[in-house]
Amino acid sequence: MIGHRCLKRCSTVVRSAQQLRFYPSEHTDYTPTAIFTTQTGYDVIHDPLMNKGTGFNRTEKDRLLLRGLLPPRSLDMKIQARRIMARYNTLTDDIDKYLFLVQLQDRNETLFYHVLASNIKDMAPIIYTPTVGKACQSFATIFQRARGMYFSAEDRGEMRAMVYNYPVEHVDVVVVTDGGRILGLGDLGANGMGIPIGKLSLYVAAGGINPGRVLPCMIDVGTNNENLLNDPFYLGINRKRITGDEYYEIVEEFMDAVTSRWPNVLIQFEDFTPDKAPKILDKYKNRFLTFNDDIQGTGSVIVSGVLNALRASNQSFSDLQNQRVVVAGAGAAGLGVVNAIANAMRKEGADDLTSLKNFYLCDKDGLITSARKVLTREQTPFAQVRDDMEEGLSLYETVKRVKPTILLGISGIGGLFKEETIREMSKHVDRPIIFPLSNPTSQSEATAEQIYTWTEGKAVFASGSPFAEVVLNGRTYPTSQGNNMFIFPGVGLGSIVAGSKRITSKMFHEASKALANSVPADRLQQGYIYPDVADIRSVTIEVAAAVALEAIEAGLADRSLRDQFHEENIDLKKYVAERMWEPNYKPIIYSKTK
Repeated sequence: MIGHRCLKRCSTVVRSAQQLRFYPSEHTDYTPTAIFTTQTGYDVIHDPLMNKGTGFNRTEKDRLLLRGLLPPRSLDMKIQARRIMARYNTLTDDIDKYLFLVQLQDRNETLFYHVLASNIKDMAPIIYTPTVGKACQSFATIFQRARGMYFSAEDRGEMRAMVYNYPVEHVDVVVVTDGGRILGLGDLGANGMGIPIGKLSLYVAAGGINPGRVLPCMIDVGTNNENLLNDPFYLGINRKRITGDEYYEIVEEFMDAVTSRWPNVLIQFEDFTPDKAPKILDKYKNRFLTFNDDIQGTGSVIVSGVLNALRASNQSFSDLQNQRVVVAGAGAAGLGVVNAIANAMRKEGADDLTSLKNFYLCDKDGLITSARKVLTREQTPFAQVRDDMEEGLSLYETVKRVKPTILLGISGIGGLFKEETIREMSKHVDRPIIFPLSNPTSQSEATAEQIYTWTEGKAVFASGSPFAEVVLNGRTYPTSQGNNMFIFPGVGLGSIVAGSKRITSKMFHEASKALANSVPADRLQQGYIYPDVADIRSVTIEVAAAVALEAIEAGLADRSLRDQFHEENIDLKKYVAERMWEPNYKPIIYSKTK
């Protein structure tokens, strides 16, 4: 994807891993029609961004000095993909499938993304959650090829210089983690690098970002995981985690280094611990193009699911303001969801006080009220209005007293939702909305089968990890996954295409509504509250167009796009779609000079 600045007629060259990529002069085409390179022979074959494997045609073999280095027959991408899938389908273990796809990505990225995009429904759980969690746990032992950049505590004072070691002149998206809280698995240190890598694979496959313009990053400040510290194969720095001001100084140096080289880059924070994630987001969200997917992305996708759950139970969006919501989990992700829903309630007519009183937050110590001695800044507004109930009530007692219409699980505690709690909720609500959202599957608060069984099929269900459909008393009940991949690729793509200076809460709200409205009526009637993952590219277009429109209306978009939009009344969905990278082979041409 070419940068948003090239809205006028121009000719742009992008260097990536010694490649020269000549983009066409027409600003309406953001993807290259050809790749120019100074490399030949094995250098081409060993560059995953250029390599076509057996897909090079005869003239390319001649001009790139590949004749004799490859089998004589050329296979088109469809046949190559069939060959890949034939091998993939023989694998039964998810980690084996993960490694097989990683190896394909390491040697031929275009084919990898063609296969991934064509099989996104089946492969997303392999490339990302839940399998990526297992891969991170074993990251040091399965490590084969470095990808992205590692910024460690040992690099302090050098980051502005070392960022130029990355051989790409244009980066559109950075996903960064410090490995502090990987999914529901805790502190995995540098092993957490699997998360940015997997997330960016989805940015490309689902969001159409050019794979040559994404950068996974690890901020390695140590780990408190004793198993890793004692592991001779562990690849991160071998020390306890840095904390306090020193920690935030390292994050600041990282942000300064990355934005000094790529000023317009989108930076997505991923899997930072609940005590650090909100502080980092608050510090940078108004300075750079950045967001935290665990907080804002999760909140946005759950708002969309709740809106459609209301529709599935014969209510409207405006009924959101009347819901009673019990939330199990009051960390950064949980509060991100709560604030997103509270904000949506206000959009639907609730006043500030009502939107706060609609929520009942529980953590490991029970119901959080104004009597709680220690509260985070994010918990305080919801606790202050909760003086009508006893501090520390159990989840079951809270449900019994409140009679909630919505129950959300964002605790990271597998099996937290017990049968008595779900049956108690089901007594008082015709269609209880129950979302056990924690990842991976082992950390989910309940399974789909449990929820449908305990509610006798009445529940409107969505989860954070995938579950199979449930057959109960001869009837099949659907399962919907509140997967952040419905939101973050579209938010990223829309903000990049618009050339937005910032990403706002209003953009996420618009993304939620666009996602909700992308679910066809017949699918909603069947009980599904999210789109089919197989349709992710079209969903991304809807979300990205909504985000871009909000950027334009808020005055945050690139001025040339704002002018063009108002003067020509352009179709933003078409505008976005034209700028999405497609995983197709481009002609590769040898050039003697850079």
